[in-house]
Amino acid sequence: MMDLGLSAGPADADLIKDGSEATFMQDVIEASQTVPIIVDFWAPWCGPCKTLGPMLEDAVKAAKGAVRMVKVNVDEAQMIAGQLQIQSIPTVYAFFKGQPVDGFQGALPGSEITAFVERVIKAAGGEAPGDSLNEAVAAAEEMLTEGAAVDAAQTFAAILGEDPSHAGAYGGLVRAHIAMDDLDQAEAILNGAPAEISESAELEAAHAQLQLARQAADAGPVAELRAAVEADETDLQARFDLAQALHASGDAESAVDELLEIFRRDREWNEGAAKEQLFTIFDALKPNDPVVLNGRRKLSSMIFA
Repeated sequence: MMDLGLSAGPADADLIKDGSEATFMQDVIEASQTVPIIVDFWAPWCGPCKTLGPMLEDAVKAAKGAVRMVKVNVDEAQMIAGQLQIQSIPTVYAFFKGQPVDGFQGALPGSEITAFVERVIKAAGGEAPGDSLNEAVAAAEEMLTEGAAVDAAQTFAAILGEDPSHAGAYGGLVRAHIAMDDLDQAEAILNGAPAEISESAELEAAHAQLQLARQAADAGPVAELRAAVEADETDLQARFDLAQALHASGDAESAVDELLEIFRRDREWNEGAAKEQLFTIFDALKPNDPVVLNGRRKLSSMIFA
């Protein structure tokens, strides 16, 4: 696996500890001089605390040492809770250089907890792990654009070694294998995606590109199919085959035009195959691609005419 230069970070036991009034100065105020400290104020009787605590711990562990966490039971630290004017729990404060720099009350969804931790790290002048991973994804995408599919695949795989649920890296790895014409491996990778990212835009795009790549393997010659369409403009199957061949040759815009013409002539032809193929092409491209924007506009004008 390629080394991305990302440290494994300290052990979990060093990242998260139980605090008390006696250790608060050392564990939080003094420790926050060098690294931000997130303090989770909780109590055994607090239901939401039991949900928030483990999610917060996971986010801190994922930061690999860029932030640390101290858990304080307010029943045993009433003086500290009073000094910080904690009115309800769970309450979370982040300290840096001995001062509170951020915080929130109540349970939050996982995405907001992750965003909070990243915000704290950046406020302390650090770099969240997601930043470096996203930079690595961007570098791998550039490799893929330049035709270095093997190098891109290695980089995407290394990123997934750091974050197995990184949708961008997962979709990129699938597309790298498509570029290497290893469609079976691309499909195996796609089928093995974690459930939490299986419906992400990145994987939907990779799935659409895989479908189109399999079609391209069976596509006929453009010239012959164009001649067949010109010989009989009502032959919608020939026009559909031409659209597939055009896309396989790299002409997505012309492929979309032919599919739109099929839809204009008979939108229900072959159980709506033209519309379905259009959406597959749209999904495979970036949402702001002119082919997508123009194609969707034209399709909408036909649907709502």
